[in-house]
Amino acid sequence: MSLLEAVQANLLSPAVLFFALGLIAALLRTDLKFPEPLYLGLTLYLLTAIGFKGGVAIAEAGLAKVWLPATAAMLLGALIPAWTYPLLRYGGKLPAVDAAAIAAHYGSVSAVTFLAATNYLKSINVPYENYATSFLAVMESPAILVGVVLGKLATQPNLSNLRTSLKSATHEALFGRSIFLLVGALVVGALCGETGMKKVEPFFVAPFQGVLALFLLEMGVVAGQRLGDLKKVGPFLLAFGIIMPVIHGLLGVWIGKLTGLQLGGSTLLGVLAASASYIAAPAAIRMALPEARPTLYLTSSLAVTFPFNITLGIPLYLAAARHLFA
Repeated sequence: MSLLEAVQANLLSPAVLFFALGLIAALLRTDLKFPEPLYLGLTLYLLTAIGFKGGVAIAEAGLAKVWLPATAAMLLGALIPAWTYPLLRYGGKLPAVDAAAIAAHYGSVSAVTFLAATNYLKSINVPYENYATSFLAVMESPAILVGVVLGKLATQPNLSNLRTSLKSATHEALFGRSIFLLVGALVVGALCGETGMKKVEPFFVAPFQGVLALFLLEMGVVAGQRLGDLKKVGPFLLAFGIIMPVIHGLLGVWIGKLTGLQLGGSTLLGVLAASASYIAAPAAIRMALPEARPTLYLTSSLAVTFPFNITLGIPLYLAAARHLFA
């Protein structure tokens, strides 16, 4: 399959088409909007299902196979803010707190982008390691913590205030709703194994694709509503929101191969490295760095990087993996 054919196959997947439908609804200014409790319910369902199925896969594969790529994924997530922060701070001329907030978002990961990638790989019959969900779990928090530390060091020279802020930020980054549920479900799945999966399979497997489609419909609406903010982020952040994910995606694919993952697993690690958080990171950053501007970090991650990744980025990272594994 050529890259053009791969992009076409991805664009015609239900997940991407529902996202496009939501985007169109926002652009046409329809009154389509999910009630907040429904959006929250869909989010909790997806995180629980992702974590549980990943935990079952870890139980089947064994920690001996998982620990090396999972550790590499965690380190990658922590290091991405370390080099994106100075780029944003000095290349983009952004205030320190905004540079740190954006760096935290781009080091953290998007569960929905990961799901779109797994669906795409399944649709074109590319196998991948089912325990790749563990990479998602371990990459959520480190980047948020690093980003908060960078922001606080630049804005709070007072050591006492710094410690207090970091304590609350650490709690949010490690025990925020989405991270706690994802990691907790992963542990539950690892303890239950395949026997436990059989008991909940009708709930966590069969309805999963429909729930994902509904969630992406809402994400399309939200992204469409933020398109008007693109002029506020400026050309630098627009370029950053596309170029840096591609660089991180290629790096993730290479690290995946280096740590023993196969074609599909390396692609997924590349997708995670390329993604930007818009669920866990905004909640933590809003609490820890209230001075940071949501227009910058949410618009760049949700209105630029997310649409790029689920339409063009995922096939691109797979093509890079194919080239690397050729």
